[in-house]
Amino acid sequence: MAALLMAALSVAVTFNAWADIVHIAWVDEESSHIFLVLPIAAWLFWVRRSRLRYCRFGASYLGPLLVAAGWLLGTWGFHRGIQSFYHFGAVVVVVGAAVTVLGGDVLRKFLPAFAVLVFLVPVPGRVRLAVSMPLMTATAAVTQTTSEVLGVPVERTGNLLSIQGQHITVAEACNGLRMVFALVLVSYAFAFGEPLRNYVRFLILAMSPLSAIVCNVIRMVPTLWWYGFGTQKAAERFHDLAGWITLGVAFLLLMGIIRVLRWALVPVSRYTLAAE
Repeated sequence: MAALLMAALSVAVTFNAWADIVHIAWVDEESSHIFLVLPIAAWLFWVRRSRLRYCRFGASYLGPLLVAAGWLLGTWGFHRGIQSFYHFGAVVVVVGAAVTVLGGDVLRKFLPAFAVLVFLVPVPGRVRLAVSMPLMTATAAVTQTTSEVLGVPVERTGNLLSIQGQHITVAEACNGLRMVFALVLVSYAFAFGEPLRNYVRFLILAMSPLSAIVCNVIRMVPTLWWYGFGTQKAAERFHDLAGWITLGVAFLLLMGIIRVLRWALVPVSRYTLAAE
């Protein structure tokens, strides 16, 4: 209860930064994955709940140090106009407030649940563009090839796809691959929500861009057909619905990969998360 009170007070102190984070997540579809972060953090904490019996609770000097570091980072980011530092500083302040009461041992034993809070920071536009551009090009190429293999001819010029006289860019049809960071978040949740070996977790995180391309192609092919053979309104509705369905597809894809590795007798699992 004391940790929740300290966290609430720290959110109140850094309220402007948190209000800005929520506003960006609400109005910018490419940052909508932020709304998934707290449920995933709670789930990562829950699957590790057996560790609570081994935690040494108590006040920690690490907490005030984190609060001070977060406050300085956020203040510097605010005055320098570096939005990501401003937001990340607020996140560090809240984590530091909780650690002040709970102790550093809780932070260590539940580190994945705390680390996922980094995803609360909206991705800067420059970074997002650098990631999305090559993924858009790859998605457009693979979508064209997949559609033609399935018997539907599609022309491509860069990121522009043409079907039945309709011209659609990947940026329009997938809104700049806004699900990329959500898919990375899903990969992280899966990697640290299952009792996997560390090298398997690394592979899952490293493969998340490939997973993003696969899931977006699964989404893009029928979306493209809707634009070509249906109405634009129906295509837009399907596009919006399929965007969130692909998150479930990504999770099932990761489960399938782990099952295949187990079938091949590759050691991928720990006995329990508590054993880490």
